[in-house]
Amino acid sequence: MNKTSIAVLFAIICAVYFVALGVDTMDVDSSQYAAMSREMNESGSYLQVYEQGKDYLDKPPFLFWASAFSMKLFGENNFGFKFPSILFAIFAVLATFRFARLFYDKTIALLAAAVLATCQAVFLITNDVRTDTILMSWVIIAMWQLAEWYQSKKLKHFLLGAAAIGAGMVTKGPIALFVPIFAFGSHFVLKREWKQIFQPVYLLGLVVIAVVLIPMSIGLYQQFDLHPEKTVNGLKNVSGLKFFYWTQSFGRITGENVWNNNAPFSFLFENLLWGMLPWTLFFVAGLIRELVQIVYNRFTLTRNEEFLTTGGFVLSYCSLGISKYQLPHYIYVVLPFIAIITAKMIYSLFWEKKLNWLRLTIVPIHWLVVAVLLAAPFLILLFAFPSASAWPWVIAAVSAIAAAALLFNKNINRKLIALSLSAIIGLNIFLSSWFYPSLLNYQAGNNAGRFVAKQNIPKDQFFIYKFNGNGTALHFYSKRIVKGIHDLNSVNSGMYLLTMEEGLKDLADNNKHFEVVHEGLDYHVTALTGKFLNKETRDAQCKKFYVVKIL
Repeated sequence: MNKTSIAVLFAIICAVYFVALGVDTMDVDSSQYAAMSREMNESGSYLQVYEQGKDYLDKPPFLFWASAFSMKLFGENNFGFKFPSILFAIFAVLATFRFARLFYDKTIALLAAAVLATCQAVFLITNDVRTDTILMSWVIIAMWQLAEWYQSKKLKHFLLGAAAIGAGMVTKGPIALFVPIFAFGSHFVLKREWKQIFQPVYLLGLVVIAVVLIPMSIGLYQQFDLHPEKTVNGLKNVSGLKFFYWTQSFGRITGENVWNNNAPFSFLFENLLWGMLPWTLFFVAGLIRELVQIVYNRFTLTRNEEFLTTGGFVLSYCSLGISKYQLPHYIYVVLPFIAIITAKMIYSLFWEKKLNWLRLTIVPIHWLVVAVLLAAPFLILLFAFPSASAWPWVIAAVSAIAAAALLFNKNINRKLIALSLSAIIGLNIFLSSWFYPSLLNYQAGNNAGRFVAKQNIPKDQFFIYKFNGNGTALHFYSKRIVKGIHDLNSVNSGMYLLTMEEGLKDLADNNKHFEVVHEGLDYHVTALTGKFLNKETRDAQCKKFYVVKIL
């Protein structure tokens, strides 16, 4: 590809990310983080973090800081919340290119950037925003700068790398430190570079990391360690510092952390199979090749080889995989490593023309993957969310036509790669512009919240009553902390309640006269099932919610 084509490709990818800025947040995590960022922006409490006015001890504060500052600039809306995470996703792509370029030629580095930018996992976390987007960015920035230092010995790169590690820890904890340790540690061992394992400059790096951690540590100490009488997550005498530096990460292995979903060791890898679409087959093949090759070479590396990516991925995976509590996005911190492993395999198959037997095996299956990605928008429109408007069909058709044009263009080499990029980009334009907005029509919190804000219902006149649906987004879109009410004797004329069928029955049984001013269907949209996606059976899977005005 020439420079113009590369620039156009990445500009289109960035445009897809920015389409996601208009999509509402999804319960639970993304909506929770949006509401907390709004609360932080409103209260001005940056060192001590609260959720709905209560002490919060779970995720470190960097995402809340970034989104609260963004909201101060752009308003308390989807754009204000998501903008920092999308910027950091772009930074991660750039840093992946720069890191890969230190060890490989420009084509592999560009492929790695393209694979990372277009894998379904990254498209998802620029839409359903989590802390992992920013964490991934800080970690690969740290890896890039530390690799620059490793090659040039320029102190500025080491200090920048240490600062990025510190920022990563303020984003999601000690994992931001351990991923670089796993990567460089395994590389040094296989290179037999024993002198690299400890150097005095590392102590300086720890000082830099500690300095970056000071603001967060002060906040934790003031909010929790100085107040052992507080009940936090059901416990008293809780140390915020111990929780962050030990319990939240290592406690999931030792059992000190109460979170436990008994996920198997294979859980994260299984979820990578869809998260790495459309590049899954190349990733799996590339990883197997890397592992077989290092065993074949008796765990030694030649002068020009690196094991940072494979070692960083494998050891990080093992540390996360033995945790008693796992979610699919926990492994996304090493997506840049995965992208480089994948890019090397793609380069071997389609540029160097090596491993012909493997190419003959993978390519037919990958064509099927591309076909499914191209068909997905049409299937959604036919069976899940039909459209009376023409434009969703136009998006699906343009994506298919673009793929056909690439297929029959005699001037394009390596058409399978071009078609894969076209298919995944087209799919995600469709998902962000039609599927996700249609899906979020079935989330009560954002719909009720928007109604309340639009109607300018006073903050002291709107409450939750017997609502057991998906209401996390309510606090963000109504631009307030919505309190619950449990006694109908305190319900007065002029009040508004968000409730469900049980609440309506209680109101009627207690002779409370009311008017339904807004209603809709509610579903946990991040836990999709076939019955919900099927337009014919969807309503039966949902609960009805109501906003009522007491007369």
